[in-house]
Amino acid sequence: MRIVIADDAVLIREGLSALLRQAGMTVLAAVKDAHELLDAVAGHRPDAVIVDIRMPPTYTTEGLAVAERIRRDYPGIAVLVLSMHIETEYALAIVNSGEGGVGYLLKERILDVEQVVTALRELASGGAVIDPALVEELMARRRTGGRIDRLTVREQEVLALMAQGLTNRAIADRLRLSSKTIESYVTSILERLQIDAAEGVHRRVRAVLMYLRSNTSAGWGP
Repeated sequence: MRIVIADDAVLIREGLSALLRQAGMTVLAAVKDAHELLDAVAGHRPDAVIVDIRMPPTYTTEGLAVAERIRRDYPGIAVLVLSMHIETEYALAIVNSGEGGVGYLLKERILDVEQVVTALRELASGGAVIDPALVEELMARRRTGGRIDRLTVREQEVLALMAQGLTNRAIADRLRLSSKTIESYVTSILERLQIDAAEGVHRRVRAVLMYLRSNTSAGWGP
């Protein structure tokens, strides 16, 4: 997979570049700001981009803005946004920017390069990946109402693990259930959420996005 990395911290971008190369990825460029990132994307047309949510000059939402622009201008390029802390509002904005191919992870996850590689591959296939810590917070604070509340407690648990990017096999291992049982739960989730079978492979992505979007009007406290 061909990757472009954007982070203003040289240790982060060089360290992540080295780890990804060791994992068999091709790092085409490692840049320090949004302007250089857009130039690199236009010049290299990578398979995926990894971008820090906060970059120069204001260190607020430059990374988020450039992620949304790349998703708009280059819909075939997967985008993985990194953040030092859980930023619920921004994370949900990232997820809501497209049907798939976009994800959000905490920076601490780069210490486990296999987790980053797995996330990139999931995004490249059109999936959506959300950091487990954010999913746990959303589960704890999710508002009531909407289709999600049609799901049983176990179905919501399965859907939350789907939102983390886990496969049916991985979910089965986590919950100590059979793969066939998880397949049944997934089928039930899609039916209860009224996601049309015509959506094909994107049904799973739509279920995850519906779960995450159910939190956008939750009114987060401090």
